[in-house]
Amino acid sequence: MIRLLTLFLAGVLALAAAEPPIFYLLWFDTEDYVEPASDDAALRLAAGLTSRGLRATFKIVGEKARVLEQRGRTDVLRALAAHDIGYHSEYHSLHPTPAEYLNGMGLLDGAAEFARREGRGFGDVERLFGVTPSCYGQPGNSWGPQANVMLRRWGVKVYMDDGGQVGFDQQPFWYGGLLYVFNLGPNTMRASLNDPADLPVARAKFDAAVASLRQRGGGVIQTYYHPTEWAATEFWDGVNFRHGANPERQDWKRPNLRTPESREQAYRLFFEFVDHVRATPGLKIVTARELPQYFEPRDKAAPAAVARRLATSIDAHEGFSPADLLLSLLGLPPRHVDGPLRRMASDVAEKEIPRAAFDRAKRDAAEFVTREQRLPDAVHVGARRLSLPDFAATLAGDEGGSTVAVRRGVLEIEKRIGTNAAKQYNWVIHPQGFAPEELLELARLQAWTLKPARLR
Repeated sequence: MIRLLTLFLAGVLALAAAEPPIFYLLWFDTEDYVEPASDDAALRLAAGLTSRGLRATFKIVGEKARVLEQRGRTDVLRALAAHDIGYHSEYHSLHPTPAEYLNGMGLLDGAAEFARREGRGFGDVERLFGVTPSCYGQPGNSWGPQANVMLRRWGVKVYMDDGGQVGFDQQPFWYGGLLYVFNLGPNTMRASLNDPADLPVARAKFDAAVASLRQRGGGVIQTYYHPTEWAATEFWDGVNFRHGANPERQDWKRPNLRTPESREQAYRLFFEFVDHVRATPGLKIVTARELPQYFEPRDKAAPAAVARRLATSIDAHEGFSPADLLLSLLGLPPRHVDGPLRRMASDVAEKEIPRAAFDRAKRDAAEFVTREQRLPDAVHVGARRLSLPDFAATLAGDEGGSTVAVRRGVLEIEKRIGTNAAKQYNWVIHPQGFAPEELLELARLQAWTLKPARLR
């Protein structure tokens, strides 16, 4: 009997181990430096999760961290430090927000401006918590691709937030050299803090997402909140910085607070939802800092046969980004390189290029990538030039003869970048009519770095 029971349990464990992995991220944008009651909310959430043996990711605004220090809230800082710590911008909603100051800038000058404006807060969060923030996420939908460059230099590995500017099949992806948890669609969910009738609905949606991802071979689900939601009935920034308003600090208004009954209900609904999540068989609750270890490495050598598919489609093929595939064709080792800085058109009129001229262009392109750590805007063939897509397609289609047929690159990968900037940047804090199309164009240029993140 004991032997049979042992075999049965071994079978159950083997079945559980074979089940596709589901990873769950719970994170909090910890940002409200106006309302002191939000400090207590952060404390209670952190302590409540710790008592359950759970670790979440708290993305901290630089000014929020400094205000906690100024208020002497070492109890809050200590409770948060038991969890994973990310970064959530310097001032969040104080204008100009990231998208507002990055719009109109290129990749490199925008990265420098991001560092100038956001570096102090990053350093303060690092100082107060004793760790390099594991991740970054923009305030609201004030996103810009220039941030990726500086985040890599700061040692950040993960971009974790939500938005529609870029995505890949509603699961994590690599973009700009970072692991993005972003635009997960139905795999981003939360329970209402105000309506008890929503709790069973939220549980059912969560269970459905788990079942759907298991059918796909596993995946990631995320839930996010803001500690201020347990303190106030309205957002602290909406009452001060709406539609571009920028009052002086002495004129800031505090948001309306919840009643004690409403506050207690919000905690109860949240923790009941979390308890449902943690009871899900085979699910692993992880932090942003832990997440990369569950994915395959970012940089892998692309097989030549896969790289040649760039001849007909500039896209992410077999899990490799267009940049990965181009590096393979150039004979360069796998590593992250940024996309081009601007869009340039071809002016090569000929249908074929002599072998010697094309090989010189290929060597020149490889030298540029090695030196600049980014893809060129175009590749010169003598006095003429091929656009980057046309060069990639031509190189991929090179059959080794005395001449090389010129091909036109088809940029399929850009379809994964959002359109309609007014919609993508419709955060209530942005000025009315804010539509930074230049940021989406830069996002398309950096789509050369885009590829799905694959679970190990």
